[in-house]
Amino acid sequence: MSSRIKSLAAAIAFASLPFTAQAMPYSQLVIFGDSLSDSGQFPDTTSTFDPGSFTFSGSNRFTNREGPTYLDGSNEPFVAVSTQRLATLLGLQALPSTPGLQGDLPAGTNYAVGGYRTDQVLNSITTESQTIIPPGYPGGGTLLASRPGYLLEFGAADPNALYYVNGGGNDVLQETITDQASASLAASNLVAGVAALQRAGARVIIVSDLPDVGMTPEGVDSGRRASLSNAAALFNQELDRQLAELGGNVVRLNFRGLLREVQGSLGAFGFDPSVVQTDFCFSGCGTQEHPVWGAAGSSPNPDRLLFNDGVHPTGAVQQISADYIHSIIAAPWEVTLLPEMALSSLIGHQQQLQGQLQDQWQASGQWRGFVAGNGMRREFDRRAAVAGGDSDGLGLTLGSSYRLNEQWRLGVALGLQAQQLETDSDSEYDLRSYLLSGFAQYQQARLWANASATLGYLDYNDLKRQFALGIAERSEQGDSDGQLYALSGRIGYQLLEPTSTWQLSPFLSADVARIEVDGYREQGNRSTALNFADQTRDSRRLGLGLQLSHQLTPQTQLFAEIAREREFEDDPQQLRMGLNSVAFNQFKLQGYTAQDDQTLGSLGVSHRLGNELALSASYHFRGSEDDRQHGLNLALSWDW
Repeated sequence: MSSRIKSLAAAIAFASLPFTAQAMPYSQLVIFGDSLSDSGQFPDTTSTFDPGSFTFSGSNRFTNREGPTYLDGSNEPFVAVSTQRLATLLGLQALPSTPGLQGDLPAGTNYAVGGYRTDQVLNSITTESQTIIPPGYPGGGTLLASRPGYLLEFGAADPNALYYVNGGGNDVLQETITDQASASLAASNLVAGVAALQRAGARVIIVSDLPDVGMTPEGVDSGRRASLSNAAALFNQELDRQLAELGGNVVRLNFRGLLREVQGSLGAFGFDPSVVQTDFCFSGCGTQEHPVWGAAGSSPNPDRLLFNDGVHPTGAVQQISADYIHSIIAAPWEVTLLPEMALSSLIGHQQQLQGQLQDQWQASGQWRGFVAGNGMRREFDRRAAVAGGDSDGLGLTLGSSYRLNEQWRLGVALGLQAQQLETDSDSEYDLRSYLLSGFAQYQQARLWANASATLGYLDYNDLKRQFALGIAERSEQGDSDGQLYALSGRIGYQLLEPTSTWQLSPFLSADVARIEVDGYREQGNRSTALNFADQTRDSRRLGLGLQLSHQLTPQTQLFAEIAREREFEDDPQQLRMGLNSVAFNQFKLQGYTAQDDQTLGSLGVSHRLGNELALSASYHFRGSEDDRQHGLNLALSWDW
């Protein structure tokens, strides 16, 4: 079967898979690298394929087997590597690119091959991808399969794909990196691959740094610990320098820092803290195999060790690595909800004002004071680049209006809204909004109109982003503030006589808002701590609706409305961000996309307790299938 036919078959099978909503905004995950990312280019002793899960159960991966025996020939599959686990978290796939050895199965998007040096990683992008048995294995150097390089085969990069590039470990282990010049050459291969992808249209490229290759069982067993560590450090220096010169939207990871942090808290991640983890492995490293947790030990358990063999991590580390990458990709899915929290507070405040605007006016020349409280909940369903979660809030508004004459009423209101967003990953974001509004109403016979202007100060505190790292949970915290500006207006016409107990008014509405959230930096310099640039959320909405009211008694009035609203600022939010621990690297990732059409509705009752005092209550709804806001308002007003 030709490689192009394989690709077509893979695309057809890929399109038929059930994806989670979180698969978007990325169409696929395309991977280039070495054994740390290889999802099964080489056949195991038995190789089978499960079309239901679209996974190999017999491909060779460079990590531990599932168990319980963990032995070769046991028909126990190897556990997934980090790129496969990342793909699962994204609702995507990471199938090997040249699976002809696995029963002539469809070609996938993972071009990583165990044993690749950086020049071979570059070739897999631009010229030819070859499955070659790595040096040191039986038949080392034998070509088993090949496929045109990604760009040679497809001509252009999928702009909606997420790209991942790693390499350099085999350059270090094979001692092709010995000094600054050779490190520069090896790094230039990866950077050339990144540049080729950028020129071909790739928008988001993740590039991994190189962990400390010397601090491994291979490092101590070979007696080369110092030289391997030095070579890996030189490679990272050159990779950073050249990526900075290249520019573009590159996410440079900090695996080296992450693994140092794991080694500093071994017990929290499930590893044995009494073991010198850099000196022992699970299997395949001779005398360095651990006597208790190793495959031939008294209690085999790869999850208690960092290394499966001399240089490759166990499945537990693979999961930590996948969670780490996902925490960065998913961060804007939560952080771009901060402006949405402010918009929710603004809408809750405006709904309190709307209750006053719909109420009967006081007499000409009189003042009216009011106090209103509200409870609000906004529900975000998990979808394209949006984290699922609920935002709950409480608000209080104090205000006063003055009726100038038969046609005009003017007023002012001061509001405080407190809100907390909790996402499905248990992240928590708190906001206090301080809002000042002025409003005006006009009425002439059956024609009516109202308008309001709002200024607000936003105080974001205790912004706690939480995520998994293997079996552990980690949170990163920060604080920010911001401001908002809004204009809102309505114009309507009463269809029935003013003397009727029923009033029916079609209306047009227009709302404009700008929300600015200042950039902030999460505390500390851990590998997972991020910094975020300023965010601006513009909202321009037009609506068409119908107001209805009925005077039940001289003291009691029912009122309701229903409307349909269109949001014109519905482009996906792009958030510029970076890792605190990686200098001179900023990138943009996609976040929240506003819903373009929403339904609005409200139902309320107002009851006059005397000539001067009135009590009102109302329920408000706005939203779509994936984004809903509910509000309950209670207000007391008095005339003087």
